[in-house]
Amino acid sequence: MIVTATAHGGPPKPLYMQLYFQVLFGVILGVALGHFVPDFAVLFKPMGDAFIKIVKMMIVPVVFCTIVIGIATVGGDQSIGKTLLKAMALFYVLTIIALATGLVAVEIIEPGVGMHIAPSSIDPREVARYAKDAKPLDYIDVLLHIIPQSFFTPFAEGEVLPVLFVSIITGFGLRRAGKVGQAFLGGLESFSAALFAAFGFLMKLAPFGAFGAMAFIIAKNGIKSVGNFGLLIVTFYAASLFFVFVVLATLSRLHGFSLWKLLRYIREELLVVLGTSSTEPVLPAMLYKLEKLGCSKSSVGLTLPLGYSFNLDGTAIYLTLASVFLAQAMDIQLTQLQILTMITVMLLTSKGAAGVTGSGFAALVATLAAMPDTVPVAGVVIIAGIDRFMSEARALTSICSNAVACVVVASWEGALDKAVLKRELDGGYRSLSDEIPQAAQAA
Repeated sequence: MIVTATAHGGPPKPLYMQLYFQVLFGVILGVALGHFVPDFAVLFKPMGDAFIKIVKMMIVPVVFCTIVIGIATVGGDQSIGKTLLKAMALFYVLTIIALATGLVAVEIIEPGVGMHIAPSSIDPREVARYAKDAKPLDYIDVLLHIIPQSFFTPFAEGEVLPVLFVSIITGFGLRRAGKVGQAFLGGLESFSAALFAAFGFLMKLAPFGAFGAMAFIIAKNGIKSVGNFGLLIVTFYAASLFFVFVVLATLSRLHGFSLWKLLRYIREELLVVLGTSSTEPVLPAMLYKLEKLGCSKSSVGLTLPLGYSFNLDGTAIYLTLASVFLAQAMDIQLTQLQILTMITVMLLTSKGAAGVTGSGFAALVATLAAMPDTVPVAGVVIIAGIDRFMSEARALTSICSNAVACVVVASWEGALDKAVLKRELDGGYRSLSDEIPQAAQAA
């Protein structure tokens, strides 16, 4: 029997009992069912949707508790501002590199050249269906959206940025309250422990969620559709792999840790993202694991939720690559000024996409709608059918980038215990579903 040793002692567990193996098996089984029995496979869509909804209901309270406790117990008033500024600076640098990566990849491989698709041949009804979802770009609206209508609105709507705003204010309030706020803080810490324990239990449902989501994706889109735009998909995956294993690996090495070991440490979360095509289900798990890696609670609590809205590098790669691909497919010659303008617009549209399934495609529609004189928004109809096959890579690239960014920002702020980081990464894989309930019980 194949077994794997636990990272921190204890008897080895059979491989089939490891959650990451179960999730991978669920993904493979879902692909097989969706391909061979598509009519039956579509019936499992509610299973994937239910898992995502169950986990998403935990995100807001987990983020709130993590940030409030981190600020109230660790972070100083000045350090919070510095952490936010450094995180945003890193996010924008990574986004620019990601946009450039997608642009270079599509210009070198040229997956759209020779297709000769006339914009007039595209069904106008399909164009209208996608164009109506495009929202006007307005930085002021984006900033104002961070401020919720009331204190409890973010808890009802489940949006990360307003939760971040409310959490920071509450954390500062507890710092100023002093001893009076200790009772509330103690209750919040107990509530946080209970949330993580519950989340560890819910993660055991991940194999079923991954199976249901993947079965529906393959049944609905069909593996055959990949062949029609195979070179585009290969180009996107190549660009994403370059960004992760060259750009992020270099950044990791410069800060004294191994990207490969970090990915091994969070492989359970990566497989959940692969199965669901969404980064949101693993946000609570990533908060917990990054803190276990030696990053301070306040640093992780600020950087990771912020990265979920402002560091979507998988989406950034997709935006430049897909836009230029459509121009190539429709025989449109883009000038250097148009490309530069497009990248500038994408610096905004890539930040407006949440880490949920299909948000990258919505960002592409918003980008083209904002620049009607470059690539017609009608072009999105060309790749709508195969967009879902690139969604996994977008989400995986973004979650890898945010994991690295959290460790880097914590290192910059002196909020990283490098001895703990080395010990944890050298220890290898850590099963969240097993560890969180044990940690909560010990506490």
